Amino acid sequence: MPPEPLPSGRFEGRIAFQQLVRDALAAAAREGWREIILSDPDFADWPLGERAVAESLHAWSTSGRHCILLARRWDEVVRRHARFVGWRGTWAHIIDARACRAADPLELPSAIWSPGWVMQRLDLDRCNGYCGGEPERRLMLREDLQEWLRQSSPSFPSNTLGL
Repeated sequence: MPPEPLPSGRFEGRIAFQQLVRDALAAAAREGWREIILSDPDFADWPLGERAVAESLHAWSTSGRHCILLARRWDEVVRRHARFVGWRGTWAHIIDARACRAADPLELPSAIWSPGWVMQRLDLDRCNGYCGGEPERRLMLREDLQEWLRQSSPSFPSNTLGL
């Protein structure tokens, strides 16, 4: 039985949001998405440290893929999501990690963008937003993310160098 397509429409609540993240990354691996942008002020409440998410990311990470990570700060990721940090280190050659330290945490998008489907939280506290594959929705989010990326700088190194 083929997997369910990713949903389209509004979502509400942390559980729904986290399940969308899991489902999107599983779909990325299954469908071979070439590019993904993951954006959030700090990724604190994303399920990035879960085994299933790490497995999806590893399955997705093949040649010709590219992932852009955008955050205000990366300290919560390092503190909460060890599996994700490990994945980032292993696949550094396909990942562009960036930070917008001066960004207002309420303005930096909390989103997943791909060429075929997007998800964006509009209210971080209530974890509600929208998702779908409509071309105008994908284009609007991509343009918003591009503007934030222009203001960002490289960050979240794949390894730390000791002295």
